[in-house]
Amino acid sequence: MTTVGFVGLGHMGTPMVSRLVDAGIAVRAYDASPEARAAFAAAVPGATVVDTAADTATGADAVLLCLPNSDAVEAVVAELEAARVVVDMSSSEPLRTRALAAQLAENGRVLVDAPVSGGVSGARAGTLAVMVGGPDDVVADLGPVLATMGRPRHVGPVGAGHALKALNNLMSAAHLVASSEAVLVGEEFGLDPAVMLEVVNGSSGRSGSTENKWPNHILPGTYGAGFGLGLMVKDIHIALDLAASTSVPTRHSAATVALWDEALAALGPAADHTEIARWLREESS
Repeated sequence: MTTVGFVGLGHMGTPMVSRLVDAGIAVRAYDASPEARAAFAAAVPGATVVDTAADTATGADAVLLCLPNSDAVEAVVAELEAARVVVDMSSSEPLRTRALAAQLAENGRVLVDAPVSGGVSGARAGTLAVMVGGPDDVVADLGPVLATMGRPRHVGPVGAGHALKALNNLMSAAHLVASSEAVLVGEEFGLDPAVMLEVVNGSSGRSGSTENKWPNHILPGTYGAGFGLGLMVKDIHIALDLAASTSVPTRHSAATVALWDEALAALGPAADHTEIARWLREESS
């Protein structure tokens, strides 16, 4: 694939497109926000900015989407009648992804889901984990394109990528709450949080929260991981809804989601998700 369309030029989409352009792939890019299009054009001059979502499909081998939710994805896909292959890199709802894929298949079109994990820093560095769901042959064709942005892994049929992404974020949310409570308890007891993290990161309690979020965003008080609290809560609710469609009990997960809902009500959706640690500190004081 030598030419792709890309819809969604936000904090994640812009550096993802930059990686595509740097790899020599021609990109036709669009965002519904004129301000986002202007900022993108200044940041990634090698891409072609088009006037509508439909225009991204012109001459493109595939159109990639990086949008807030399934509602936005379905609205944009309705405009992409010329796109034979659509790749949803958003954090969408897996059951709705499967339904949308079946709808497109009626017209000989293919939907692949390829959500990512790794945040804005991973998007800039091209080290995103890309969880890909879809037909073997189409996923193979997309491999070189997705590899420009990170490490693609084919995880199953369509919808599998979105399911795994939601479950990954549920685990990440649980890790962050558990590690934050543990660090706050240790601090109250008189332990040095930096020393705690150093020891934990060489022990069995380590996680992405102790290795990255706490030392880089919470201890310094910057809270700048680049992933909104509202998006985290959306993703973990997707995971809980997915669990409800199975027979697996998820009592711990339900408690985790309830706590994040409280943080969302207090901090608002625009807060960085790492600010839940600050909120937990304030709640304990």
